[in-house]
Amino acid sequence: MSTIANILNKQGWPESIVNLTLTCLSIVIIIIAAFLLLWFSRRLFVPVLERAIIRSSFKWDDFFVERKFFVHLSRLVPIIIIYAASDVFFVDQPVLNKIVKRLAMTLLVLGGAKCLDTLLLVVRDIYQTKPISRDKPIAGYLSVIKIIVYIFAAIFVVAVLTDKSPWGIFSVLGGLTAVLLLIFKDTILGFVASLQLSGNNMVRVGDWIEMPEYKADGDVIDVSIHTVKVKNWDKTITTIPTYALVANSFKNWRGMSESGGRRIKRSIHIDMNSVCFCTEAMLEKFSKFSLITAYIEAKNKEIAEHNQKLGLTANSEVLNGRSQTNIGVFRAYVKAYLQNHPKIHDNMTFLVRHLAPTSKGLPIEIYVFSNDQVWANYESIQADIFDHILAVVPEFGLRVFQEPSGADIQALGRGH
Repeated sequence: MSTIANILNKQGWPESIVNLTLTCLSIVIIIIAAFLLLWFSRRLFVPVLERAIIRSSFKWDDFFVERKFFVHLSRLVPIIIIYAASDVFFVDQPVLNKIVKRLAMTLLVLGGAKCLDTLLLVVRDIYQTKPISRDKPIAGYLSVIKIIVYIFAAIFVVAVLTDKSPWGIFSVLGGLTAVLLLIFKDTILGFVASLQLSGNNMVRVGDWIEMPEYKADGDVIDVSIHTVKVKNWDKTITTIPTYALVANSFKNWRGMSESGGRRIKRSIHIDMNSVCFCTEAMLEKFSKFSLITAYIEAKNKEIAEHNQKLGLTANSEVLNGRSQTNIGVFRAYVKAYLQNHPKIHDNMTFLVRHLAPTSKGLPIEIYVFSNDQVWANYESIQADIFDHILAVVPEFGLRVFQEPSGADIQALGRGH
C-alpha cells in the first residue's frame, strides 16, 4: 500500500484523497479475498470433502453432509480472513480497524452458533439410528442446549458491539431473573415436562395417544421441548404444549400395541320374550350344529344326572330341575364360534356373558381380543363376527331387540 501511496503523492493527489483511496482499495481487496476464499471452499473444497464422506463405509458422517455442516463451517473462513486482514490493512486507522474487527467478530459468533446448532441436529440424527431413541428421546435436551447456545451468542454479540465484558452483561441479566422467568416461562415448563415424559416413559414418537381436550387422536410424530405433534387419523396435525401432557390426562395406546391384542367389547340385545326352555325338537336341531354338538350331548348328560339325583320325573324336571334354554345354547354357540375364530387371541381375556336386563332387552356382551391390531383389519374382524352372530340369532328361536321404527308403526296401523 505504501508503494501505491507514493505513486499517488507524486501525482499531486491531496493526502486526504490518498488516504481515502487506500482505505477503499483495502476494503475492496479484503472483500475480493473473502469472496474468493468462500468460492474456493464452497465450490471446490466442500464438494470434494462431501463426496469422500459419502463414499466412505462409515455412515454417521453422512449426517454431516445431509445437514450441510461443512457448508456452514466454510462460511467462517472468509470472516476469519477479514478479522486477520484488518490488522494488516488498517493498522494506521484504529477506528476503522476496530469497527471491522467488531463486525467480523459478530459474524463469527453468529456463524459459530449456527455451526453448533447444526452439530446438535447431527447428534440427534445419529442418536435416532439407535433402538434406544424410541424409548429415550433427546430432542428436548438438545432444544435446551440450542437455546442456551443462542442466548450466549446474543450476549457475546452485545458485548462485542458495545465493547463491554460479557460477564458484566451476565450480572445484569442475573438482576432481571424475574423478567427472564416470565419471558421463558413456556420454555421452562416445557423443559421440565419433557424430562418427566422421558424419565417416566409416558409418551414417545410413534405412540398412538388420545387427548380429547385438544381434539388429538392419532400417532405422535414429534416430541420437542415446547410441543408434541400428533398426526390424527383424519390426517390433520394437532399441536399440544408439552407441559399439557403432564398437567392433564391422556390415553396412550402403546400398551395395546405391545400386548399383541386389541379388545372387542360389544353387546347385542336379545328380546326377552323370545327366551324359552329348549324342547326335544330344538335340542335335536341344535345338536346338528357341529360347533356345539359335543356341548349339547355333555349338557344333556349333566342335566339328566342332576335331575336323577333329585328324583325328578320328566314332567316336573323343567320347572323343578335343570333344563337347557335357547339363550344358554346360543351363548355356548357364540363362545365356540369365537374360540374357533382364527383372528381371536387365545391367551387374553375371553368372555361371552349376560349383562343386567334393561328396557331394551337382555344384553349378551362379547368381550374378547383380536390378534390383529391394525385399525382397518380390527374393524373388519369385529364387523364379520357380529354379522354372523346377528344372522344366526333366529336359528335359536331368539329375536334381536329393536325399537319400533316409523315403518313398524305404519304397518301396525294398516293391520287395524
